[in-house]
Amino acid sequence: MRPDRSAMWDQAWREERAAMPPPSDIVKVAIEWPGANAQFIEIDQKKPLSSIVREVCDGWSLSSSEQFALRYADGPQLYITEQSRGEIKNGTILRLAISPTRAARQLLERIQSHGIDARLEALKELAKLSADPTFATEFINLEGIGTLARLVESGTHFGEMLAFTLTAFLELMDHGIVSWDLISLSFIKQIAGYVNQPMVDVSILQRSLAILESMVLNSHNLYHRVAQEITVGQLIAHLQVSNQEIQTYAIALINALFLKAPEDRRQEEHINLQDLRLTEMASSLAQKHLRSIILNHIIHGNRPIKAEMAHQLYVLQVLTFNLLEERMMTKMDPSDPTQRDIIFELRRIAFDGANDPGNTEKRKAMHTKDYRMLGFTNHENPAVDFMQTPPGVLALDNMLYLARLHQDTYIRIVLENSSREDKHECPFGRCAIELTRMLCEILQVGELPNEGCNDYHPMFFTHDRAWEEFFCVCIQLLNKTWKEMRATVEDFNKVMQVVREQITRALAMKPSSLDQLKSKLRGLNYSEILRLRQSERMSQDDFQSPPIIELRERIQPEILELIKQQRLNRLCEGSCFRKVGNRRRQDKFWFCRLSLNHKVLHYGDLDEPPQGEVPYELLTDKIPVSDIKSVVTGKDCPHMKEKTALRQNKDGLELAFSILYDPDEALNFVAPNKYEYCIWIDGLCALLGREMGSDLTRSDLDTLISMEMKLRLLDLENIAIPEAPPPVPKEPSTYNFTYNYG
Repeated sequence: MRPDRSAMWDQAWREERAAMPPPSDIVKVAIEWPGANAQFIEIDQKKPLSSIVREVCDGWSLSSSEQFALRYADGPQLYITEQSRGEIKNGTILRLAISPTRAARQLLERIQSHGIDARLEALKELAKLSADPTFATEFINLEGIGTLARLVESGTHFGEMLAFTLTAFLELMDHGIVSWDLISLSFIKQIAGYVNQPMVDVSILQRSLAILESMVLNSHNLYHRVAQEITVGQLIAHLQVSNQEIQTYAIALINALFLKAPEDRRQEEHINLQDLRLTEMASSLAQKHLRSIILNHIIHGNRPIKAEMAHQLYVLQVLTFNLLEERMMTKMDPSDPTQRDIIFELRRIAFDGANDPGNTEKRKAMHTKDYRMLGFTNHENPAVDFMQTPPGVLALDNMLYLARLHQDTYIRIVLENSSREDKHECPFGRCAIELTRMLCEILQVGELPNEGCNDYHPMFFTHDRAWEEFFCVCIQLLNKTWKEMRATVEDFNKVMQVVREQITRALAMKPSSLDQLKSKLRGLNYSEILRLRQSERMSQDDFQSPPIIELRERIQPEILELIKQQRLNRLCEGSCFRKVGNRRRQDKFWFCRLSLNHKVLHYGDLDEPPQGEVPYELLTDKIPVSDIKSVVTGKDCPHMKEKTALRQNKDGLELAFSILYDPDEALNFVAPNKYEYCIWIDGLCALLGREMGSDLTRSDLDTLISMEMKLRLLDLENIAIPEAPPPVPKEPSTYNFTYNYG
């Protein structure tokens, strides 16, 4: 049985803890070796690592010290190098192991052996070691990736053996040491074959999808090869399974193909939720049912949607809306007869202009009058209204969709406004153009997806033409709000501000369908918007008199202390953070929490997100709060200079922070969301005795002070306040009673 290492450590170092702190270049550690008692030594960080390894080997009478190296005993068990030795902390438990060069050579020999059991164990160990960059470099230098690729191409590996092979291959490639462009076509075909097989082991399918996604994201050449092997129909089959992990990897691959597709191909193939042609061989059936399958098997599935799936749905939503960017940024060409015909059709549908007068001058005068009634700014040549980008000709597309597919609504909006003579008419053309621009801003059309964002809207997956239908709902809202406000043309900007607020408030409620969106918008009429504005304004402006301000200043320290305690309690509960590297999606986690006495930060790696609190015993690393020098955020964080994935998206930049501690070390974080970011920034500032200045603190402070002020200012006139609390009622004679909640 393995000895209790923590007890051994406490016994050996109890006296040392009471002594003066050692110099910054001396680190006290324990080193293990199987079958021997642990060595407790002081590592001089100024000495070469090879000398330290030699001394450790001498302690156990081991020869050939160059064949050995030091690794961490817990967590990922990474090798210690000259570059990473500075991360060793006092109290760390290390392990003497064979050197990465020797380990790589031995594993390479074993995975090529004829014994199946020996090969399986070797691949299992390789899958674990491949996450170590030091080992990965040595294994790759021995042409290890080529060996793994040949094992896959041979098609002779199945089950666990194949799963471990694919895991090791993916981990090794993720280090970025070898270019993905070196991957052979036969390897791609074999991996695609696993994805296309109707019955394949879940672990193999998961890794195959991940490998194909990495190929597409990391190599332009491999995108074309993968697109030739994988069709939407084959990926759709994986969206209909009950395993959400497989569904997530399948959508991630669709998104990767979508994201890396050449611009001309995206537009030529009209990729959208209904018609996503990733290859020329994609079946029309697959294109037709993609959206409905996502809706029925994922969004409306039996299992709650996890964060990574929500992110992939958000990415798909963003990439789909981004297909509108070309139309949004295209000015109308007045000389284009097709575009002119659309304007003519809008006029014809609204006013039934089939019997135009033959006289050219009369026809021109009639058209000018009709264009004025349609609400265009330029009555002589409405094409000029579509010259501004955004929204460009996208607004014209929306208007034509409304006129053709919702003809009654279109005619009603145009005619009821064109027949008014009280200056309260709503200019349909101008409103439609401005509304299109507003919707593009709200849905961020043309912007790339943000890493870590999960803000997808289920209703956009409920209709094949979700964008156009969304516009149709909003243009009716605009017309209704215009009438409720009794607006004139001079009030145009005010109306648009109210409509923007109505739409953003409704979207924030996450309606599950367009019908539910309509219901939410009906509840957000102009009167309700005024009420909400007044309520929000009252909560901000009610307490401006000097006595009230004085009371607020007296209450504020109590509330700040309450917030501080809440933040520190949350740090004691701890949070799970995702490790972010150069891949867009990572599946590695670590956990950090504050000790109950608020003196030490405990942290350590996890294989998967925890379901609750992680015990302190499992968090092997720690930082004394007294050693923390400062907390930096955003682009000032040390890891922002190293992680490409963080630099390329604003979410990673906004959610990143680092703890700087003695001597010159940093513990780097990327919070899962804005809330956790604010909690940790506030908690760390509170630990360091600094002001908590996050948006969340300001919001909590305003809310709690407002509640406390209102409680203290309650009108208590003619209400007798007893000096003693009321008596506790007697216990009932029997407890044989129930309450029927039905």
